Amino acid sequence: MGERLELPQGTLDLLILKTLALEPLHGWAVSERLEQISRDAFQVGQGSLYPALHRLERRGWIAAEWGVSDNNRKAKYYHLTRAGRKQLQAEAVAWRKLSAAVGHVLDLA
Repeated sequence: MGERLELPQGTLDLLILKTLALEPLHGWAVSERLEQISRDAFQVGQGSLYPALHRLERRGWIAAEWGVSDNNRKAKYYHLTRAGRKQLQAEAVAWRKLSAAVGHVLDLA
């Protein structure tokens, strides 16, 4: 794609939840996965990623455990909680409704 996109507020949380629904990952891997899946459209910096991970952890939507990364370094691995799965489902439905409504307005205006 080549062009970087700015995420609307709250969207990063949804994307992190979706990414962690696939498998537990450490923070850097979450960022890389989002960049990869979005075909380089999203580049999430540490200044946005780690506050979002901590916010999601405080809300009980993700939990973390220490482990060892592929390059043999200590890393905090995040995974979705049951509450996080419910939140992901609710946010995905809301996002789809919102994007459909915006698309409808753009098509008609």
